[in-house]
Amino acid sequence: MTDAAPIRFAAIGLDHAHIFGQTRGLLAAGAELVGCSTRDESSGIAKMFHDNSPDVPTRTEEELLADPDIDVIVTAAIPKDRADIAVAALRAGKDVMTDKPGCTTMEQLDALRSAVAETGRIWSVTYSERFEVPAVARAGEIARSGRIGQVVQTLGLGPHREGDRGHLGTSGGRPDWFYDEAEFGGILVDIASHQFDQFLWFTGSTTAEVASSTVANYAHPDDPKFQDFGDVVLRSEHATGYVRVDWFTPQGLPTWGDGRLFILGTQGYIELRKYVDIAGREGTNHLFVADADGVHYENCDGVGVTYYSQFLDDVRHRTETAAPQEHTFEVMRLALVAQAQAKRLGHLA
Repeated sequence: MTDAAPIRFAAIGLDHAHIFGQTRGLLAAGAELVGCSTRDESSGIAKMFHDNSPDVPTRTEEELLADPDIDVIVTAAIPKDRADIAVAALRAGKDVMTDKPGCTTMEQLDALRSAVAETGRIWSVTYSERFEVPAVARAGEIARSGRIGQVVQTLGLGPHREGDRGHLGTSGGRPDWFYDEAEFGGILVDIASHQFDQFLWFTGSTTAEVASSTVANYAHPDDPKFQDFGDVVLRSEHATGYVRVDWFTPQGLPTWGDGRLFILGTQGYIELRKYVDIAGREGTNHLFVADADGVHYENCDGVGVTYYSQFLDDVRHRTETAAPQEHTFEVMRLALVAQAQAKRLGHLA
């Protein structure tokens, strides 16, 4: 593979709207989308994908995996299916970019570890709340500069809206799998994997432990396999973290969720209001810093994000610049442990 030749990729699994961000990011970085396949052509996301990309040929999974001219498989399948698709792609000699969560059980994670070790291929999970958010990229620059001292704690809030139109495709509501823990993995595996990624990355931790975790169904008594709230306390050798995720974003908020991240250092702190500054500044990517020199505000809309271009560089050069492989494994391990040991409250089955 040469730097001049475009990397060719195919999409297998068109069940979640994150497939649009993934394909858009890869295309913008110079890759070429050459095929797609999904197990449910009736899904609203699949229909929108085909409407948006009418020239992309539909082929079977087996044909795409067997095609020696395809370098990368990207997937946003139903969460429980992502690991099987990824393992098959890895063993077919493809690198893999998967939507989060990358897997839903510890057995799947073990199978992914084995497949990566056997093949030497890349298994990358798109933690979009870091990889696609300019404010987070800028916060990383500030934290790594030493401006706020040693990072000793993160507090990550990941509220979502159940009825967000951008995540529904052409359908009128969420699919049945969205309400079944066995299908989506549980709220801490699904949503909170974003926050586990940010905790490890900002604190410079290679591993951590789950000090406590909770999942609940407070407002969906008719869907007892669904979880609408979760929280976690994390602890590494030199930092702690708190995570809260939920499906309670009110209809009056002008976006799908008020995602926030607080990064505490020994000499200052950063607050990110990623998607909205409620009753404040217009737009997204708001960053606030309090340090030895005062209080500062930055709008980070113009800050570049590098995940997709770095991923393609890693495919070409067999490097780990987009995300270290062990980091990706550890994020999913933490999510699975937190989910498995969580105290269960409310209307859960």
